[in-house]
Amino acid sequence: MQKTYFGELLKAKWSLLQGFATTVEISAIVIVIGLIAGMIGGLLLVYGPKPVRLLMRLYVDVLRGIPVLVLILFSYYGLALMGVNISAFTAGIVALAGFCSAHMSETFRGAIDSIPAGQTEAAKAIGLTFPQRFAYVLLPQAARRIVPPAINTAVEMVKGTTLLSIIGVLDVLLATQQTIARNYMVIEFYATAMLFYFVLNFSLSRLGAYFERRFGFIRY
Repeated sequence: MQKTYFGELLKAKWSLLQGFATTVEISAIVIVIGLIAGMIGGLLLVYGPKPVRLLMRLYVDVLRGIPVLVLILFSYYGLALMGVNISAFTAGIVALAGFCSAHMSETFRGAIDSIPAGQTEAAKAIGLTFPQRFAYVLLPQAARRIVPPAINTAVEMVKGTTLLSIIGVLDVLLATQQTIARNYMVIEFYATAMLFYFVLNFSLSRLGAYFERRFGFIRY
C-alpha cells in the first residue's frame, strides 16, 4: 500500500503536536527567565557595586561568547560528571536561559544607559527612591528601547530549542526526525517542521511589532 503524506501526518500528529507543545513550553520558560534575569543583570551592570559589576560583566561576556550547543552539552553531560544529575528537559532550560539572560542583561544595560542623566536627576529632585525611579522613570523609557532586541533574542531562543534534540528532548525537530525514520518522507516532514517554527516565530514577531507601536519611541 502506497504511503501518502496526509496519511502519515495523521499517524504522526500526536507526536508532532507533543513536540510542538514542548518547544512552546521551553521557549516560554526560557524567555520569561531571560527577561527577569536580564532586567536584574542590567541593573547590576549599571548600578551595582564595582565587584558586582565586574562579576556580572564576566558572566555576560562569557555566556555570550560560548556557542549555545556547547552550553547545552555542558549542562547535560558536564554537570552529570560533576555529580549534578538533571533531566534533558531541565538541562536544556538551564543552558538556553543562561544564554538568554546574558543577552537580555546587555540589552537592558544599553537601554538604561541610553536614558539621559537628567531624567534620573529630575526624579531624585522630586524625592523618588531608587525603586520608584526605576518603576516610574527608567523602566517605562527603557521598555521602548528593549522591545526590538528582546524580540530578536526571543526568536533566537525558539530556534535554539532545535539543538535540544541532541540530548533527547522531544521537541518539534526530534519528533519530525522520528517520523521521517518511519516513513522516509524527508522533504514533506521537514517542511512541516519549518511550518511549525514559522508559525511560532511569526507570532513572536507580530507581538513585537504590536508592542513597538504601543510604546512608540521617545526621542530627545
